Amino acid sequence: MRQLLYNTKRALPITLSLIVVVAAIFTLSSYYSNWQESSISSSDGIVELVSNEAAPQQDLQTLIHEAQKNVVQIEASGQAGSSQGSGFIYNDQGDIVTNAHVVRNADSVMVKTSEAQTYPGAVIGIGESDDVAVIRVPQLANQNSLEVDPSYEPNVGDDIIAVGSPHGFQNTVTLGIISGKNRGFTVDNYTYENLYQISADISQGNSGGPLIHQDTGKIVAINSASTREGNTGFSIPLGQVFDRILMWSDTANEEELDYDGDPSTNQSVSAESLEEDAEYLINYFYETINLRDYFTAYSLLGSEEQIKHSYQEFRELVVHSIDIEVTNEHFNVLEEEEKIEVLINSDHNVRVEEEKRETHHYQTEYVIGYENDQLKLLSIERELLSKTEHSNNNSNDS
Repeated sequence: MRQLLYNTKRALPITLSLIVVVAAIFTLSSYYSNWQESSISSSDGIVELVSNEAAPQQDLQTLIHEAQKNVVQIEASGQAGSSQGSGFIYNDQGDIVTNAHVVRNADSVMVKTSEAQTYPGAVIGIGESDDVAVIRVPQLANQNSLEVDPSYEPNVGDDIIAVGSPHGFQNTVTLGIISGKNRGFTVDNYTYENLYQISADISQGNSGGPLIHQDTGKIVAINSASTREGNTGFSIPLGQVFDRILMWSDTANEEELDYDGDPSTNQSVSAESLEEDAEYLINYFYETINLRDYFTAYSLLGSEEQIKHSYQEFRELVVHSIDIEVTNEHFNVLEEEEKIEVLINSDHNVRVEEEKRETHHYQTEYVIGYENDQLKLLSIERELLSKTEHSNNNSNDS
């Protein structure tokens, strides 16, 4: 009997423990089922499913600006004459992809960046029947580049962006769609197969520039040809030639490369060209500030201006401007000094408080010229002329 009582006492705690465990499991299961049902049927906007959310797309203006920073204008010259085209930086070695017909038979290759800097380049690989080539510019090594997508599978109707320098107008952008696939033809001994047909205009000087898939912001092809009417373009899929591009970059022997060219000989100092370059540089300067790319804007300053203002000080001067609009500009070429004075009137929209902003009216005098063979903003003198206050849709001059 004593043994039976002992066994009964021993079994009771175990039984109670099992009952508690089973009850807990049942309670948790019921709670989870009710919670899941409530979450899925919830309509109060508090709960969201985020596991399959796609990453937000980059806004078009920022995407174009980033693309322009990695697209260059190429000027090649040789015994047969000169040619002009475009190209894009694709790796951290300063290697630029372009068309073979842009640099074919060139004795000198000069590359101009979006910051209006000019460097000599060396051809490290060029196709004989495929219209693709690679140029190396050591000064452009370790520069951030747009991501490439050699595995891109196109769909007719995909939105695309073509960037290049048609007719010498640097960093021109055209928008369009992929309007056809698998196009092919032969031009000047180059064989083109499985091309993308695009609705974006490809003009003279666009050759070698990147075709960018707008949704992903990645480079998917090389702009190469157009119809005589100029309203249809053709681009070489990057996947067709990417293995060869990588091989040229990997096997290039730096000791054998010939960077034959002097940037200073490529710089015309005529009044017309100097004014054109200065206007481009000024517009690019304000564009970078509006897009809050202060580092690029600071890189456009000459050494004296950078000594005068550190990057942090420069950023503090412009960071409060939400938007800058140039209202008037005047150019005065100093031909003997190979410089140009630019007088700019601009309106800077500044947020003062949460619901209050001001427009600051500035007059700024720039001196633009060459420093170490590169075009720079040598000096900047800015004067605040007046302010216009805006509050609750009312404005008062002060």
